[in-house]
Amino acid sequence: MKNNTVLTEFILLGFPVLQGLHSVFFSVVLLMYILTILGNGLIVFIVRANHKLHTPMYFFLSNLSFLEIWYTTTVVPKMLETFVATKTTICIYCCLVQAFVYFFLGSTEFFILTVMSFDRYLAICKPLQYATLMTNRVCFQLAFGAWFAGFMAIFFQTILVFQLPFCDSNIINHFYCDLGPILKIACTDTHLIELLGFLAGGTVILSSLLFTVVSYIYIIATILAIPASTGRRKAFSTCASHLTVVSILYGAVLFMYLRPNVHSSFGLSKVVSVLNTVLTPLLNPFIYTIRNKEVKEAFRNILNRKRM
Repeated sequence: MKNNTVLTEFILLGFPVLQGLHSVFFSVVLLMYILTILGNGLIVFIVRANHKLHTPMYFFLSNLSFLEIWYTTTVVPKMLETFVATKTTICIYCCLVQAFVYFFLGSTEFFILTVMSFDRYLAICKPLQYATLMTNRVCFQLAFGAWFAGFMAIFFQTILVFQLPFCDSNIINHFYCDLGPILKIACTDTHLIELLGFLAGGTVILSSLLFTVVSYIYIIATILAIPASTGRRKAFSTCASHLTVVSILYGAVLFMYLRPNVHSSFGLSKVVSVLNTVLTPLLNPFIYTIRNKEVKEAFRNILNRKRM
């Protein structure tokens, strides 16, 4: 029999196995979070401030960086609280909103990366038609479509989740409101929601992955057909950063959400979640800029203007 007491808040367990090391992990995660905000914010600022970077590739990159700022902000502040608070609580509706925003932004990220792969496909495989195909209007439509598709991918499942009753346990075995632990403590049958979530997640992840893989098959084939080795290196360098980010993101998410018994082994899921929500958003600015001469030159120009 379930307890009939209606709950008003959840308790986030966080990382109980790290007792005694919470202060260390708090400092590390806080530093990574600050660097993530600064790094991604800097990319958005540089792209907007430099007219030479007003191109489709950097427009989509600034969309990705803007998304990463909010994606990590959705989770990390509450995670930091689990390191310092004796008991970390969150109101039920706040928890459900956090879960919605997290999965909305996560789904949108897949679509933005897919759009970026399509942009690289046109730039490398159809260079003569690129300027006429990727107009400002088309770029805006593709970006808007990515954000809208990400919203719709999670919207209907969220409506059902908001109607769930919680009257038994209020302990979420995670450091944020992930959907799996939420469904685990609901005091009603959740098989329909789990099925919808699996179908939506599978559709978003696998369809975007398929489109990206096909795009890169054409890209690699075109690059290999370039006779000059310097030309091949230059063409590949324009998509190497994107390919690195895609590999990291899809690897982590495929492990977390498309494996059997997704509700089991929460400890391992927490580790992968930390990589996905803290490390990947931190790495993106470095991956996209460390070998990017245009961004580094634009940053130097901004610094020189401020010194004058």
